[in-house]
Amino acid sequence: MSFMDKLNISKCRGLDPSTQSNYSDFKVNDTTLDLAVSFENRAIEGVVLYNLFNKTGTDQLVLDTNVLRIKDVKVNDSPAAFELEMAKPVVGSALHISIPRESTIKIEISFETTEECTAIKFMMGDTGPFVFSQCQAIHARSLFPCFDTPAVKSPFKFFAKSPARVTMSGRPIVSKIPDVYSFDQPIPIPSYLVSLTSGNLHKAPIGPRSDIYSEPTNLKQCQWEFEKDMENYIQIAEALVFDYEWERFDALVLPSSFPYGGMEIPNMTQLTPTLVCGDRSQTTVMAHELAHSWSGNLVTNCSWEHFWLNEGWTVYLERRILGAIAAKEARSQGKSEDESRAYGEQARQFDMLSGWNSLVETCDSFDPQYTKLVIDLKGKDPDDSFSRIPYEKGFFFLYLLEKKLGGVEHFDPFIKFYFKKFRYKSLDTADFVETLYEFFSPLGKKDVLDSIDWNKQLFSSGVPDEPVLDTSLADEVYEYGRKWVDFVQKGDFSLIPFSDADTSSFSIEQNIFFLEYLSEKFKSIEVPPELVKKLPSVYPKYARSQNGEFITTWNDILIRNGNYNAEDEVVKRFANWLGHTGRMKYARPGYLLLKNGVSSEFAISQFKKHESFYHPICRAMIEKDLGLA
Repeated sequence: MSFMDKLNISKCRGLDPSTQSNYSDFKVNDTTLDLAVSFENRAIEGVVLYNLFNKTGTDQLVLDTNVLRIKDVKVNDSPAAFELEMAKPVVGSALHISIPRESTIKIEISFETTEECTAIKFMMGDTGPFVFSQCQAIHARSLFPCFDTPAVKSPFKFFAKSPARVTMSGRPIVSKIPDVYSFDQPIPIPSYLVSLTSGNLHKAPIGPRSDIYSEPTNLKQCQWEFEKDMENYIQIAEALVFDYEWERFDALVLPSSFPYGGMEIPNMTQLTPTLVCGDRSQTTVMAHELAHSWSGNLVTNCSWEHFWLNEGWTVYLERRILGAIAAKEARSQGKSEDESRAYGEQARQFDMLSGWNSLVETCDSFDPQYTKLVIDLKGKDPDDSFSRIPYEKGFFFLYLLEKKLGGVEHFDPFIKFYFKKFRYKSLDTADFVETLYEFFSPLGKKDVLDSIDWNKQLFSSGVPDEPVLDTSLADEVYEYGRKWVDFVQKGDFSLIPFSDADTSSFSIEQNIFFLEYLSEKFKSIEVPPELVKKLPSVYPKYARSQNGEFITTWNDILIRNGNYNAEDEVVKRFANWLGHTGRMKYARPGYLLLKNGVSSEFAISQFKKHESFYHPICRAMIEKDLGLA
């Protein structure tokens, strides 16, 4: 019996349900996108030009739009009839254009964004007006008419007119026209990677082929945060996969309302300012976004139902990069090659432990239909499915394959084969499994692959089988954390035998892991609120940390267990921080913490006070979390 007989192939194959476009009828040869920013009107006008190959001879072109104003359409340079359908939930308004049944078609569409646009955020930055876009997953259609599916990739030429400096998803080209910025992207990219940013941006070097951009007030801090390992990250990734193809890896630290930790925009990765915390502990996000240069940007999931192909692979590459960095640091401290390699693997496994805990927590609390590796998005909003599942469940599926197929020395050649085979293309999960068999069967590994229950791995909800992980770097944390559990269970709180000094030998990652451990354990044992309220004096370093990872977990421990009310300083300080933190990783659980730990009324009032600050994607998700949608 072939693996295709064992795999429910119908769940892996099919058209993208999140687009109304007839993308399968066309090949996009190239795209030109010309935009003009109006800070006064808080809108973007534009013209998009498509050169298409009509594969099926159809007389209709259907593109995705949402809350866009369509001004004019031309086909082969002549005015053309078009119809904009009534908007449908989630997918928006399909734009129908009559076309000749010719093989080569040129389409030109003039348009303007509206105030309901979900892709862009106009705001006042620290030093002037600012606008940025975020198109993942299906928000590009609110910025410009497009085939809004990752199944379609195209080379782009970008132009933008703005009174402030512009960055876009390509390589800058010198422009002789004032306030006009030009970019070329010769590598095919999908619509969700199209990006526009404009503001008072300055840059500083963080590597021989990398600059960091930000508003000038934060530039020095941003440079210090990322310059230590940027080129190391690139070189390690190149050795693991193949040479970096995008020429430069520049990055942009956006204002605080940016909704993600990072976004892998080609040639200009976007980053949240919460990464700039003065201790370099969150630069791993940069390693993650760099890894996307191969997994996601070069090799792309064909629909959001297969999002794990982007994110699972990216987490896998990220952890390999971080393990190699740890091994390099060990060598610099005089450890032997074998000791350094072992330490690098311990560091990778320690990061896996945090990932596993995050996966279990997500599976226990998230909608089960979205805890599958391959999901069904027919009639559903991809944003509703966003969680740690494609990242961590995807990673642990790849880690399972790595172990079953003989370890990294056997899996690494497959990495190079896979990314070379699919670069510039989009694929589904069946393509991935086919490629595993294509590569490993001639090496005598077919029986190993046949032993895998593909349907269970790909289509089952919940937590997968738990892997055996190296806990060397976690054992010290576990030992210390168990002392806390024993102390609480004994019930004598007259003298608290803990202090900051206890964790002074912990790395930053171990300190974060300790707080996560304490947060989880305090959910299952009775912790008196009066003890919880003493914690800031026991661990003042956690109480005053500016690192978002500490802030969120620390306040989860305090507010969940401390019986605080809306007038307590701890609550007010955390609520104020949330009101200036647009990263969804922190904002969404933060408002749920206020809702469940203080009151629903308080959480809603705080959100209402700050809702204009948030990017439309983040605002919509918090509204759903708080029952306001």
